[in-house]
Amino acid sequence: MATKRTKPRGGNTGSGAFTMQEVKALVQAIEGTDVTSLVWARAGHKVAIRRGQVAAAFAPVAAPAAPVAVAAAPAPAAPAAAAPPRVEKAEKPGSVVTSPFVGTFYRAPAPDSPPYVDVGTRVKKGQVLCIVEAMKLMNEIESEVEGVVAEILVQNATPVEFGQGLFRIEPA
Repeated sequence: MATKRTKPRGGNTGSGAFTMQEVKALVQAIEGTDVTSLVWARAGHKVAIRRGQVAAAFAPVAAPAAPVAVAAAPAPAAPAAAAPPRVEKAEKPGSVVTSPFVGTFYRAPAPDSPPYVDVGTRVKKGQVLCIVEAMKLMNEIESEVEGVVAEILVQNATPVEFGQGLFRIEPA
């Protein structure tokens, strides 16, 4: 992935919050380049722009001091702008297995095969839980802990983002 450093056109608001004009300038800056992802943070506010996929929803980004929602409407022919996914906090007991990259989540090795695990399945460290397909490569996601699958947080054959929770595993 190529990196391009650029300053957005338009004035800085001084408050740290991004203006729509600045977000549009960031989108324009990466158009026509091979840049696929851009994250810009300023004074506790963050804008993330990813090309090649459509954002389904805008998620609020929590700054250390106060929560602030950052959302940007994409231009008709421009890539979508959205905040990075939130990693599920440990409100419930156990460990959350997260996606190591953007891709498509599959519970089974083939459409006609049974899933690797179901809710209630006892898993060992290193046991395959699912597959995340990224760039036509099937990547097995293994459990990093021993325990019992308490929740499956994603539907089969759906897109997942980097850091998105896939499973919650409770200690056995």
